[in-house]
Amino acid sequence: MIAVIFEADAVPTQQARYLQLAAELRNELVNIEGFISIERFKSLSTEGKILSLSWWESEDAVAVWKSNMKHRAAQREGRESIFSFYRIRVARVLRDYSSEG
Repeated sequence: MIAVIFEADAVPTQQARYLQLAAELRNELVNIEGFISIERFKSLSTEGKILSLSWWESEDAVAVWKSNMKHRAAQREGRESIFSFYRIRVARVLRDYSSEG
């Protein structure tokens, strides 16, 4: 299992645009084979900081999403006008424990 962690600081006037783009891309995202889920979080202590956590079955599935043309266009817009900072981390899950067994 692969986790993709997208951390970003949105320009205050562009936060709504980020959420709009994320909603528009959701239909593309859920149709990618190997996509598991995504959640978005807003920092309670840092204004404008957001985190998106997506789960994938494989690195190949992540690569399909990374090369999606609508996603690439959104990334370009994000770099140019939405985010003052961003970081992407891709991690492999080594262990997974739960109260559900």
